[in-house]
Amino acid sequence: MSAPILLSVAGVTKSFGPQRVLDGIDLEVPTGAIAAVLGPSGCGKTTLLRLIAGFDELDSGTISIAGQVVAAGPPTAAGSRRSRPTSLPPERRGVGVVPQEGALFPHLDLEGNVGYGLANRGKGTDRVREMLALVGLGGMERKRPHELSGGQQQRAALARALAPGPALILLDEPFSSLDAAMRAQVRDEVFEVLRAAGATAVLVTHDQQEALSVADQVAVLLGGRVAQCGEPTDLYVAPASRAVATFVGEAVVLPGVASGATALCALGELSLTAGAPTFGEVELVIRPEQFAIGDVEGPGTAGVVIGRSYYGHDGVARVQLGTGEVVVCRTPAGWLPTRGDAVRVQVATPVIAFAAAG
Repeated sequence: MSAPILLSVAGVTKSFGPQRVLDGIDLEVPTGAIAAVLGPSGCGKTTLLRLIAGFDELDSGTISIAGQVVAAGPPTAAGSRRSRPTSLPPERRGVGVVPQEGALFPHLDLEGNVGYGLANRGKGTDRVREMLALVGLGGMERKRPHELSGGQQQRAALARALAPGPALILLDEPFSSLDAAMRAQVRDEVFEVLRAAGATAVLVTHDQQEALSVADQVAVLLGGRVAQCGEPTDLYVAPASRAVATFVGEAVVLPGVASGATALCALGELSLTAGAPTFGEVELVIRPEQFAIGDVEGPGTAGVVIGRSYYGHDGVARVQLGTGEVVVCRTPAGWLPTRGDAVRVQVATPVIAFAAAG
């Protein structure tokens, strides 16, 4: 049995002056799920989060949390009495927010920060200590924010957001200020805490790896619209469009001509995934890990390595084919060709295809 929907966003629009930032957003998040809103900078991710939190008012559409409408645009039906948008204030929405920088009060210790939203709720020290223990900061009640590492500050901000027992947690790119090593560690710790607490959460991020690795569902926001929403594996393996395919993970796009279950391109005849166009001009989307690079005497299409990157656990080689196209191939760490090497490239698994533009 599927979990009930906790957050429902339906037909939401938002403009700033003449610029339409959100254009008919639909999103549903089940109770206990972690959802990610993924998109490039400037696509409206933070605007959507602010509308859900109640920091901004929407132009049209509705937002419901735990079955209660917390924001609704003016009705379009003639004769309706309600002419202005309705909006519950942030403190009445049952939402906790973890901002980018943590935003802890520098003049308060951790007990004061975490307990800040509890003053009028009849809760006190015991709840603060419970939340600090949950995020791994037990015994640090008297510490001030400047005495904490960046990762500890983010966990403290999460404890503050969780303390009042909100129905929904919103996270606005909370790890963007951390270095790469700490970012991965703190991210894992934060989402372990959220899952342990049984929280429903929405993460706003532009980091594809982050969204795919932590979320139960991912909504890809492009051009002010949800281009696709689904499980991470679905978005990566079966993207709804070329735009989604090339944004969610690395990809090489090659022109080709489909004929039944295969397509002919610069790499020869490739098998197509189910649902691909069966005839006519297509654009083939190939993930770097689908390529296999071999010795120049082996099978495949001839090419020359024009660039390489080594990551320790694996590597990436950029290969220019004889026809001029450049493909990006992920290889095991044990064998990474050098610049100028002649190689052969082949693709053994079915590839994604979309009808060619126009």
